[in-house]
Amino acid sequence: MSESHVRVVRSIYEAFGRGDVPAVLGAFSPGIVWNEAENFRYADGNPYVGPEAVLHGVFARCAGEWDGFAVDVVEVLDAGDTVVALGRYKGTFRATGRPQHTQFAHVWRLENGKVSRFQQYADTLQVAKGCGTS
Repeated sequence: MSESHVRVVRSIYEAFGRGDVPAVLGAFSPGIVWNEAENFRYADGNPYVGPEAVLHGVFARCAGEWDGFAVDVVEVLDAGDTVVALGRYKGTFRATGRPQHTQFAHVWRLENGKVSRFQQYADTLQVAKGCGTS
């Protein structure tokens, strides 16, 4: 079962990279609980519940604020019903023109082939510096 969970998570990153947001949201369970890292720019809505909340509270804000935003996954770890992805965010904050190269860890929990929970851990200071808030 866990190998299929890794495929689901990898497909989410691939779809995100193509800009296929409907495919990303389609991999989420209707009641997904999504949490951004504490002190992260988009943690103000934690927890985001449901795909639409994630779309508007995280994805749309990110797309509106960053040029060239990308999620570069370096490693995916299989932990059964939990999948961990390690990597870096890239992009330039529009308001400041400052780039980011932020380290992250994503913890995905899956049930019945869909993502039921997501937890982001990230270098919030790196993002704050890029946004000009530190």
